[in-house]
Amino acid sequence: MKRRPLLSVIILTYNEEVNLPACLESLKGLDCEVFVVDSGSTDRTVEIAKAAGATVVVHPFENYAAQRNWAQSNLPLSTEWVFHIDAGERVTPELADSLSRFFSSGPPDEIDGLLVVRRTIFLGRWLRHGAMYPVYHLRVFRRDKGRCEHRQNDQHFVVDGNVRKLNGDLLDITTDDLDSWTLRHVRWANLEADELMRGHAGGSSSGVRARLSGNPIERRRWLRNLYYRMPLFLRALGFFCYHYFFRLGFLDGIEGLIFWTLRGFWYRFYVDAKLYEARKRSEVRKAPGS
Repeated sequence: MKRRPLLSVIILTYNEEVNLPACLESLKGLDCEVFVVDSGSTDRTVEIAKAAGATVVVHPFENYAAQRNWAQSNLPLSTEWVFHIDAGERVTPELADSLSRFFSSGPPDEIDGLLVVRRTIFLGRWLRHGAMYPVYHLRVFRRDKGRCEHRQNDQHFVVDGNVRKLNGDLLDITTDDLDSWTLRHVRWANLEADELMRGHAGGSSSGVRARLSGNPIERRRWLRNLYYRMPLFLRALGFFCYHYFFRLGFLDGIEGLIFWTLRGFWYRFYVDAKLYEARKRSEVRKAPGS
C-alpha cells in the first residue's frame, strides 16, 4: 500500500522549461506530491513536469493570486498542508530537512503556517546585503487556513492562525537574463501603479495587515505603506540610497550595483512615472469640456 505524502507542492508555470527541471529536482528530498498548474506553455514545460512524475493541470491565467487560490481550491490534494513555490525557486537540502522533521514529528495543533527564508540569487550571485537576506515568506500552511491575498502585485499568503519560522532557505533565482527580467518589471510596475491609483496598495482586512509590531511580512507591508506616503520620485532615490548605502547593498559587488540601480531605483522611479502619467490622464478626463 502506497504511503500518503506529508505535503502537497503547488508550482505555477508558463514556458518554464529552463527553470522547472532544477526546481523539481530540489523537491526530491521531500515526502510530497507535486502539482504543476500551467497556463498554456508552448515549450516543453508540461512534458518535463509529467516526466518528473508531477500531476499537470492546465488553467487559464488571470493573475497570480487568482491562479494560486484556484489551484488550492480545485486540485485533488491529498494532504492537509500545502507548499507554494515558483519554477524559478529551489528548495535547499536544509529546508527540505526542516520540513521533513516538522511533518514527521506531527505538526503542532497551534501552528497553521510556516515562514521560510528567501535567498535571492541575481545574475548568479547571492545578494546577502541591502536588507535582502534574510527575507521571510509564508509559503507552507494548512490549506483550509491559508490563501493568497487578492492583489495584482506584491501578493502574499495569509493564514488564519499562528505561524512559525522554519530553518533553511528557499533559493529564488531571479534572473540570468536582464531582458526578460526588465520586461517582467515593466509589467509589475503597471500593476503596482494601477493599484496605487485605485487605493489598493496597503493592507486590508482580507489580506496582510500592515503592522510594525507584527511578523516579518506584516512589518514589510507597514514599511511599504510608509514609503507610499513619501514624495513622488524622491522616494525612489531614497529607497536606493537606503538599501545600497545604509544597508550595505554595495558589498554585493557589480551584481549588487546592477540590482539596486535597476530594482531599487529604476523600477521604483518607473512605478512613480506610471502613477504620474495615470494621474495626468485622470485630470484631463475630469477637466471641463474634455
